[in-house]
Amino acid sequence: MLAENIVSTSQPLACQAGLSMLRKGGNAIDAALATAITLTVVEPVNNGIGSDAFAIVFDGKKLNGLNASGKSPAAWTVDHFSKYKTMPLLGWDSVTIPGAVSAWVALSKKYGQLNFKDLFEPAIHFAENGFLVSPITAKLWNQLAIMYKKNRFPEFHETFLPTGKAPKPGELFKNPNQAATLKKIAETEGESFYCGELAKKIIDHANNTGGMITLEDLENHKATWENTITMEYKGLTLHELPPNGQGLAALIMLGILKNFDLSQYEPDSPQSIHLQIEAMKLAFSDAYRYISDQSHLEFDPSLMLSSNYLEERAKLINIKRAQQF
Repeated sequence: MLAENIVSTSQPLACQAGLSMLRKGGNAIDAALATAITLTVVEPVNNGIGSDAFAIVFDGKKLNGLNASGKSPAAWTVDHFSKYKTMPLLGWDSVTIPGAVSAWVALSKKYGQLNFKDLFEPAIHFAENGFLVSPITAKLWNQLAIMYKKNRFPEFHETFLPTGKAPKPGELFKNPNQAATLKKIAETEGESFYCGELAKKIIDHANNTGGMITLEDLENHKATWENTITMEYKGLTLHELPPNGQGLAALIMLGILKNFDLSQYEPDSPQSIHLQIEAMKLAFSDAYRYISDQSHLEFDPSLMLSSNYLEERAKLINIKRAQQF
């Protein structure tokens, strides 16, 4: 089995979680979900239950895109954010509706072969019994311990800094509260998280700490299945999710580069790298300007993938110097 399957992540324990699903008779989706769920435990500094999720899945016939990103709380207004010079990166005003759990449910229902609860077994095991913290995770954990001040984020300190400091590399860390949360999600197939016991706890905490998220916000969240957007490049078809995902930027970049003959340069030459960087800068300038929720898009994003538009954007690149776009 191991010679025919690969699970690749930044954390060996998460890889083992994915492989354990394959040994149970699960498929690639089961393995990917168990891996992602386990990462919320063993790499909490990078992956969280409250995050978003995107997926592109090939079912043997076609590609299917899943957008499980969360919208803003309905109570957010432009006036509310007028007090900020830049968008906040910490606190409730940086938190949108969490979508990852809905992705786990949607992917499992559509493609999974194992019971939904099975996918949580490795993560719950590591949360209850502990895991050895990896060096990079320990470093990031310590940085967050400094960033999240105890007087502002006491719950973070209670959950992730129970000894008063971040765990060191190789230290055993247990998270029984997260284990309990994962059990509720597993037992209810995510229902508790969006309209049940966990949802009510989220809202109670928000109400007590200045958050504007409501139970209706959680109940109204839905992961959506979408068609991919594409770009042909050198005989290949590249697929990305449409906005609000940022994948459009990658396709714009490739479309711009189609207007240059990169084959005349060595792959790592200054000229080749310069063109790629400038094309990506142009692509991100479009992404920052136009990408938004689909209900608020100013126009069809496919227009930015038209050959005429991309040719005009390519003309802005100066082969001899870098520019700000």
